[in-house]
Amino acid sequence: MNEQNIIKLISDDNWMMHVLRLVRSLKLPDWCVCAGFVRSKVWDHLHGFDTSTPLSDVDVVYFDADNTKETPEKAYEKVLQQLDASIPWSVKNQARMHTKNGHVPYVSTEDGLANFPEVCTAIGAHLDDNDQMRLIAPYGIDDLVNLVVRPTPFFTAEDKKDVYAQRVDSKRWKQTWNCLSIIRV
Repeated sequence: MNEQNIIKLISDDNWMMHVLRLVRSLKLPDWCVCAGFVRSKVWDHLHGFDTSTPLSDVDVVYFDADNTKETPEKAYEKVLQQLDASIPWSVKNQARMHTKNGHVPYVSTEDGLANFPEVCTAIGAHLDDNDQMRLIAPYGIDDLVNLVVRPTPFFTAEDKKDVYAQRVDSKRWKQTWNCLSIIRV
């Protein structure tokens, strides 16, 4: 499976395209829909599931260094909720998320994704005005398509290993997708 296969999987899914078009309508700077939105779709496909695994939320990220307050994120969530209340929206500006992780400021959405806990989660889909999709994957797609869960470099640090381990344990991914290989650090 390659990037074009992932783009086709998403493009062929009416619900996913609906989500991407709703987010695009906000005209957010440097945005994508990421994490479980892409990861679960690929894992479901590779496990041969006929129906999509439900998502606990739909992660929308963007980058706006000019407004790093949480208030706009909540306003965007409210707009998206009004557009489709059936979707559990979560909107985060990556220009402020470095503070949560104790990092230096991120410089883009891709930089923010690079600091997600798992490599397979650090992937997003962006839809341009012509319905052309591109993936944002700072570490590539190999772990995702090979069903490997491993920490991003930041989460291999001694003081972050427990965060990664607790997150992997709490997600219980192996119970849903039994072919996963989970790398412990």
